Amino acid sequence: MTKTDPKKKLNKIEQAKAKKHPLLLKQELEEFAKIGWEAMDEFERDYGLKWLGFFYRPVTPGKFMLRMRVPNGILTSTQMCVLAEIIQRYCHGAGFQEQGNADITTRQNLQLRGMRIEDIPDIFERLLKAGLTSVQSGMDNVRNITGSPVAGIDGNELIDTRGLVRNLQDTITNNGEGNMGLSNLPRKFNIAVAGGRDNSVHAEINDLGYLPAYKNGKLGFNIIVGGYFAPKQYVTAIPLDAWIPPEDVVPLAKIMLTIYNENGPRASRTKCRLMHLIKSEDWGRERFRDEVEKKLGHPLESAAAKDEIDWEKRDHIGVYPQKQPGLNYVGLHVPVGRLYAEEMFELARMAEVYGGGEIRLTVEQNLIIPYIPDSRLEAFFNEPLVKKRLTINPEKLNRALVSCTGSEFCGYAIIETKNRALAMIKELESELEMPKPVRIHWTGCPNSCGQPQVADIGLIGTKTKKDGEVVEAVDIWMGGKVGKDACLGEEVRKRVPCDELKNMLRNLLLEHFEAKPKQKEMVTV
Repeated sequence: MTKTDPKKKLNKIEQAKAKKHPLLLKQELEEFAKIGWEAMDEFERDYGLKWLGFFYRPVTPGKFMLRMRVPNGILTSTQMCVLAEIIQRYCHGAGFQEQGNADITTRQNLQLRGMRIEDIPDIFERLLKAGLTSVQSGMDNVRNITGSPVAGIDGNELIDTRGLVRNLQDTITNNGEGNMGLSNLPRKFNIAVAGGRDNSVHAEINDLGYLPAYKNGKLGFNIIVGGYFAPKQYVTAIPLDAWIPPEDVVPLAKIMLTIYNENGPRASRTKCRLMHLIKSEDWGRERFRDEVEKKLGHPLESAAAKDEIDWEKRDHIGVYPQKQPGLNYVGLHVPVGRLYAEEMFELARMAEVYGGGEIRLTVEQNLIIPYIPDSRLEAFFNEPLVKKRLTINPEKLNRALVSCTGSEFCGYAIIETKNRALAMIKELESELEMPKPVRIHWTGCPNSCGQPQVADIGLIGTKTKKDGEVVEAVDIWMGGKVGKDACLGEEVRKRVPCDELKNMLRNLLLEHFEAKPKQKEMVTV
C-alpha cells in the first residue's frame, strides 16, 4: 500500500485515486459503452481510463487513443494484424479522418487513434486474445519498457534484453492483468535496458537505466537513476554507484518502484518524479541507495569502473547481417513514425513470407524485420511498400526526423508537428546537399515526447506574436548527443515563428552541419 501522510496536501489526481483505484475501471467498461463518453465521470473519462491504455482526446470529440505496451518493441506478425484490424474496424468515422492510423513512439511503442467508448470492451478483448495489453501504459505508471531493437540478432551485442524486458513488464503489470501495488506511483516512471554498445534506448533520459558493464570478469549492469523530461525540466540520470548481475534486474526495479511508491512526493504534479525524491532534503542519493539495499536484502556492489557504451548511436536503417549465419535484419524507415492499416497488414505478411514472423520497433520511430535469409533479400527489396514509402535508403534529413503527434490529435500540443515536419524537410532536401544525417526532433509542447533535447536540432512548440497576431512558433535546441558520451543540448533560439522556421533551419544546416546548396540545373534553349 502507498504510505500517505494525512498532514501533507495531495494534488487533485491523488485525491481522485484515493477514492477509487483507476485499474478498477476495467470492470466498468461495458457500462461506459452503454452510457457513452458524455455521460461518464469526468475524471474517469479524462484520466482514469489511461490506466487501461485509453486516452480521451478532446481535439477529436468522442474519440480515444489507445496506447499499447510493446516490451522491447517486439511484435509478432499475428499481433500486427490484430492491431491493423482494430484500426480498420474501429478507428474512423464522423469527426475523424477517413483512414485510421498508428504512430510508432519514441518508446518503441504503438499508439492507435480514433476509437469510440462503445467499442473499447471489444477492443480490450481482442488485445487479450492476441497476447497484447495496454494496461498501465499511461498516467502514474511505468511506461513501455525499452530494450535493444536488435536483441538476440546483433553479433556485437553484450546482453540479450528481450527476456529481461518481458519479465519486467510481466512483474510490473501482473502479466497484463494490472498490478494494484505498482500502479499508483506519484508520477510516471520510465525504464530502459541497454544491451549493446551504442545505447540504442537513450538510457540517460529514463528514471531507471541499465547500462551493460563488466565487474570482476562478469557482465552485468551499472545503474543510473532519475532522468526525465517535463515542461522546463530536462534532467539526465545520475549514477547510483551500483552494479548488479542480470538476475537482479527485475528485483531491483520492483524495489525502486516500491520505494518511489511509498515515499515519492504527491503534492505538486510538477515535482513528483523520482529525481525529486532522490534530491530532496530528507533523502539524497545515499539514503535512496541504502533503502534499495535494505529491501534487496544484501549490499549493492559499487559500480564497475566503466560501462560498455562506447559506440556511436546506430539507427538500424538498411540491411545488416545477423549473428545467425545466412540471416539478415532489415531496418525500414517510417516517415515520422506513422503507419496505416493496409501497411501494417503488408508488414505482417512480409515478416511471415521473408522473415521469422516478427516486427521490431525503434526509439527513432522506425521498424525492423529480422530473420530474412540472404536468398530472400532481393525479393523483399522489390516489395512495393519497400520501394515506395518504407524505404531502406531515405534522404539524410528524412532519415533522422522524429516527431511527436502534434496538435492534429493531441490536446497538449501547441503546434502541428508531423505534417509540417515532413513538408519542411522535403523542401530543405530539395535545396541542400547533406553529407550525413542530421537528427531533427519536433515536439508540439514542452512535455517533450519528441525528445528534442537529445537531437542535433530540437524544436519545441510554443506561440509568439507576429504582426499583432498570435502564431505557432518553436524554441530551438541544439547539441544533443546520443550513444556514447550522451548529453542534452541547449536552447539557442526562442519563439521562432513557424513560417520563418524553414529559412532558420536552412541556415543552421549550412553553418553547423556542412550542408551545401544544390546546384541549379542549367536550362538550354
